[in-house]
Amino acid sequence: MFLCYVYVAMVILVSGRLGKVAHVSRKTRRKFLHIMIGNLPFVIPFFTVGFLPGLVAAPFILLTFLASPYSPFKSTAARMRGLSDITEEGHRLGLVFYAVSYTCLAFLFPSKAYVIAAGILPMAYGDAAASIVGEKFGKRRYKLVALKSLEGSAAMFMVSVASLAVGLVFFSFFYPFLLVEKLVAALAAAVVATVVEGFSPMGFDNITVPVFSVLVFLLIGGGV
Repeated sequence: MFLCYVYVAMVILVSGRLGKVAHVSRKTRRKFLHIMIGNLPFVIPFFTVGFLPGLVAAPFILLTFLASPYSPFKSTAARMRGLSDITEEGHRLGLVFYAVSYTCLAFLFPSKAYVIAAGILPMAYGDAAASIVGEKFGKRRYKLVALKSLEGSAAMFMVSVASLAVGLVFFSFFYPFLLVEKLVAALAAAVVATVVEGFSPMGFDNITVPVFSVLVFLLIGGGV
């Protein structure tokens, strides 16, 4: 658990420093943070106490809120300038929603890391791919609630499927499930995650994508 805290702290530190050292944009740094934090479900099989995975992300709900523009303590936000700069890019509570999603899933499914991954990986990898591809190559735009692109949505689907497939192969070494059955549920989760991301306004997909992805994954039998 201590190593998880160190890992998250290092990811936040590196994300902040990338802007100053490598002149990386805030949006790219935020996506880097999303992806790296999204790797935490892979550590859960090594925990021996059920409630501890939920405590990994729980403190960061408060931390990211205090770093956001909504913080009642402006001096605290100023001290966490590296994180607050990333928080202000896009939806101002996006990182808070991210921490809430991970914390809730970790407390609800501490003994089934693959269920947590079904919600976190599409959000971490799929959403990042949608944003990057949509911004650089998005030509066919559509607007349901927020402006999106078909290219970005296609990237969201393909990367979500790929990340879930890799994740399930990894988790199959720790949990006694039939990989083929889980892949069907993962495919359904990726489809729903892509559709939900297309409907979600900026930042709110950090809540909607994990919730609906996990629900579909469970309904198709992925949680059995």
